[in-house]
Amino acid sequence: MQKFTTLTGIAAHLPMINVDTDMIIPKQYLKTIKRTGLGTGLFAELRYDEADKPLPDFILHKPPYDKAVILITGENFGCGSSREHAPWALLDFGISCIIAPSFADIFYNNCFKNGILPITLPQTEIDKLIDDAARGHNAVLTVDLGAQEIRGPDGGAIHFDIDPFRKRCLMEGLDDIGLTMEKSDEIAAYETQSRAQRPWL
Repeated sequence: MQKFTTLTGIAAHLPMINVDTDMIIPKQYLKTIKRTGLGTGLFAELRYDEADKPLPDFILHKPPYDKAVILITGENFGCGSSREHAPWALLDFGISCIIAPSFADIFYNNCFKNGILPITLPQTEIDKLIDDAARGHNAVLTVDLGAQEIRGPDGGAIHFDIDPFRKRCLMEGLDDIGLTMEKSDEIAAYETQSRAQRPWL
């Protein structure tokens, strides 16, 4: 998993509440178990018409937001089914940080397991960030995970909280497999001891 330390880039604003995982990545894109290629299906029902032509008014089709790496959105983001394809689609599009007042629990956990930083902030702070994001080519934010700060184009900073364990995993690029491999020496020692004590197994 890629490390997340500091992210600077365009922030897109999607001020919608209760955006569920079917809206993030519709069911017709769930036929693959690959994590790549899903970015084209991100928000497909909002991005394309019935003939699969891009809807120009959707935020991710408007420059510079088509290059967004940060998404600012409404409460209860990621609700609905627990499909892991949702964070995969966001990451494949290029979004590795989502800022919202609240997240659905399973989606929130899946973000950390896939290298995406989900940040929860009060609605008043979200409104300020949406205002910053609406500035077009000046809609550049910096998310500093080490300092736990979001810095805007005007130089202001917003502090955010995060669980220390989750923070370490993101900064060191550790998913569940990576965490297990940290114990590889201990696992190998246990297996050697187990074979000696129980050679019939």
